Amino acid sequence: MGRRFFLSDTSPRPGTRSPDSRGSGSRYDDRVLTPHQGHRPMLPLLLAGLLVSGACTDQPASAAESSASTSSDSGPPGTSDPGPTTTAAGSSSTSASPGVSTSTGSPATSSSAETNLSTDTGGDTSTGDPPDPVRLPLCGTTPPPGATLAPELPSFGGGGMCPVIETDGSLNVMSTGGGDREFIAVVPSDWEQGEQLPVIVLYHWLGASAQSFYNRAEAQAAADHYRFIALIPEGREIEDLVPFRWPFAVSDLDFLMDQDFQFLDDMLACAHEQFGVDKECVSVMGVSAGAMFSSMIASRHGSRIASMISLSGGVGGLIKPWQAAEHVMPAMVLWGGRQDFCIAIDFEVASLQLEQDLEAGGHFVMECIHNCSHATPPFEPDDPELPTFAPAWEFFLDHPYWLEDGESPYQSLPAGLPDQYPDWCAIGAGNADIREGECAGSECQ
Repeated sequence: MGRRFFLSDTSPRPGTRSPDSRGSGSRYDDRVLTPHQGHRPMLPLLLAGLLVSGACTDQPASAAESSASTSSDSGPPGTSDPGPTTTAAGSSSTSASPGVSTSTGSPATSSSAETNLSTDTGGDTSTGDPPDPVRLPLCGTTPPPGATLAPELPSFGGGGMCPVIETDGSLNVMSTGGGDREFIAVVPSDWEQGEQLPVIVLYHWLGASAQSFYNRAEAQAAADHYRFIALIPEGREIEDLVPFRWPFAVSDLDFLMDQDFQFLDDMLACAHEQFGVDKECVSVMGVSAGAMFSSMIASRHGSRIASMISLSGGVGGLIKPWQAAEHVMPAMVLWGGRQDFCIAIDFEVASLQLEQDLEAGGHFVMECIHNCSHATPPFEPDDPELPTFAPAWEFFLDHPYWLEDGESPYQSLPAGLPDQYPDWCAIGAGNADIREGECAGSECQ
């Protein structure tokens, strides 16, 4: 049976990088996009929502319940969700934390290497010279003049001071929305004062915990390789009136969802205060139940979110519906094919509904369909130096906030995606070819 889950050795080569340099052993060597083929005719969108009461005690790194909405929910009490700002030529794209420089987060890029997203990037079309290639990642590069920048990062609303955040894989405790909440913080092992790094917030699946997501995602190895911060919150329990760990169901009261939005804001505020966050590159990724809640964040509390990644998630049925998002962001929507089903939840139906709602709102969508049902996505990088879940990390780092609505650097390729993506991913809803090959079977229990 083929390898499914993890490479045995994904640790980066040791070495310290300054905040304004790109380490030779990291992803921040300029990566030139190359075409990746693999499209199919449009799939019909399945609109039925088959959700019955009951919990899916799944244990994968992909998939949860579903959601799609048109109503507007207010933000957490006492918090503000400011709109985006626009930069003039030469302005800085990030706010500075105390003692942190105002360079745009993640490793800086020299002006000679600034990214041009158009397909005409300076090549002389009159002489037939090809345009300059797009270079990735875009997180950490200088936004173009006039680009719409992310709002300022939130202030800590938990009362008092931020806790000192430990980064050894242990749980941190924070007084925030809903009382004391726990989370794991991951930073590069050789983090240096003065850096401003991209952040991704990871929401675990129903039968999991922050610790199991930290382990399954190989989060420390990925943060070392790509130089980002990961925040992994712990979900709530049924005694907290949140039976599915995250408040995304139509039966969940809105104030519970607002509390988790406050928790997100407070994690970002304290991470920025201690480590320095690039406000242009804040993403959310969820698995199963966590993917459902990630859709809630993107649609209801997404004014600061640059991109979202849904792994066997979706919207609709007994899950709060998608509603028009304040910020139009790129989205990666992945699920396990027609057999991605757990208890009474059809995650293909839910994911297709999410794609439909995203594209209707002008969001760029990258679709990925594996054939392993409700299970860990079978990413298998050809390069042994890459972390196992390289496509997810790279999607997040390739899509900063300041991209135009509906835009992705991947669209500059005439027929595909960067070559590190599997051939079961494609641009646009209905365009991915479902993966063929062996699987270990569903992880729904």
